[in-house]
Amino acid sequence: MRPRTPRTAGLAVAVATATALAGTPAAVAASPAPAGPAAPVAVAAVAAPNIALANVKAHLSQFQSIATANGGNRAHGRPGYLASVNYVRAQLDAVGYTTAVQSFTYNGATGYNLIADWPGGDPNAVVMTGAHLDSTTSGPGINDNGSGSAAILEVALAVARTGFVPDRHLRFAWWGAEELGLRGSRYYVDNLSSAERSRIRQYLNFDMVGSPNAGYFVYDGDNSDGVGAGPGPAGSAQIEQTIQAYFTSIGVPTRGTDFDGRSDYGPFISVGIPAGGTFTGAEGVKTSAQASLWGGTAGQAFDPCYHRACDTTSNINDTALDRNADAIAYTVWALAQVATPPPGTTVYSDTFETATGWTTNPAGTDTATAGRWERGDPAATSSSGVATQLGTTVSGSFDLVTGPLAGSSAGDHDLDGGVSTIQSPAITLPSTGTLTLSFSWYLAHLSNSSSADYLRVRVVGAGTVTALSVAGAATNRAASWQTAAVDVSALRGQTVRIVIDAADASTASLVEAAVDDVRIVQS
Repeated sequence: MRPRTPRTAGLAVAVATATALAGTPAAVAASPAPAGPAAPVAVAAVAAPNIALANVKAHLSQFQSIATANGGNRAHGRPGYLASVNYVRAQLDAVGYTTAVQSFTYNGATGYNLIADWPGGDPNAVVMTGAHLDSTTSGPGINDNGSGSAAILEVALAVARTGFVPDRHLRFAWWGAEELGLRGSRYYVDNLSSAERSRIRQYLNFDMVGSPNAGYFVYDGDNSDGVGAGPGPAGSAQIEQTIQAYFTSIGVPTRGTDFDGRSDYGPFISVGIPAGGTFTGAEGVKTSAQASLWGGTAGQAFDPCYHRACDTTSNINDTALDRNADAIAYTVWALAQVATPPPGTTVYSDTFETATGWTTNPAGTDTATAGRWERGDPAATSSSGVATQLGTTVSGSFDLVTGPLAGSSAGDHDLDGGVSTIQSPAITLPSTGTLTLSFSWYLAHLSNSSSADYLRVRVVGAGTVTALSVAGAATNRAASWQTAAVDVSALRGQTVRIVIDAADASTASLVEAAVDDVRIVQS
């Protein structure tokens, strides 16, 4: 992990105003958006394997040996770093990964990123997991960040070993020159096209996961801990909740840690890619409350050997490393599998290929002046390479979309001026069984958006279930279809309507949204 330095203004803006998937949109005068439940936590249909601590520690021993043979470190531009890259690459090549080494130059020296792709999975929905592989020049960097590098390496090897077949495409990365200012990860992100960026659905970052006086921190995707810069891009909350679900399952409490720009998630969140990960602490001092929560020694640093020569294989908390390696596997397995509704009897479905009686502005209170919801055949629109409206639907040619037409500029038919609502015909739900609503959706906006903009999906009867509540942010968010599956059994036996509303409540912001393939099943 690089030293604590002031964040750039651009990064601060990018993360301070973002609201994650489970967040609540800010209220607007015309139509307040009430708080909804947290987004559903992804749970793997195929369970993740236990990651053997001995295997992770074997990789750490290799990193230690490499450093010892190369001047005591594995730093950018030094032979120990390239030897570390070659070691990791050989492990991955041997089990069938497609690997590539990306070179860059910093401070007159060549640096390297190692990128490894597991064959298969949806190439338009990438789950990417990364860790920096370099140390400082002062030591071998076994906790910082051999621990994260070794843990994700063993998780990647477990994918091959178990024959896991993910729905989403899996990509792993080991970054160079993180200690000099995130140079490798920034180079990678800067050289992605906008289309390639939009394909990365989640970025998971693991930097220092075996600190000897460990804490259990999870990046605060939804800003529920209020620990600093604000939430990550929309979707970061889902990552946080998935990681927390694992630690809850083993009875280990977690606390939020800030997206403060100190590690390789920084370049990803700066372009609107959802991110998350774990962290066991660096030079910060463990408080008495934290020692009571997790054990360890109050008044001492989480890692007393941070950026020092003593950051060796003796500088590792085996329990923390083991727990975090398993948390990484749990999260990768969960996010790589598409949430699908359980099989059962279809109660209601609509692909929007024919008109079925959806009503716009049902309460007569909408305030939007343009780009209102309608069933339409959407035209593709983009701005500066960012897709703002998709010309392809999930199935067929029609979806529910805010202003389906394309004009001479991306903002000609986007949602403007306030709130637009569309409502389904009445749906009578059965009084028994588990009822699951599933649908596809996207919310797209440019950096002139804010958390006042939103997309929301509710099921309204005698009670209300909020199935989705996603807010805008002051960053570019490309249109990209995502899926949701939510239990609506609380409304059994009621006559309900699905209500979808979106708001452009920011000044001069560009906002587009769409919903497709709505289905309710009974199981």
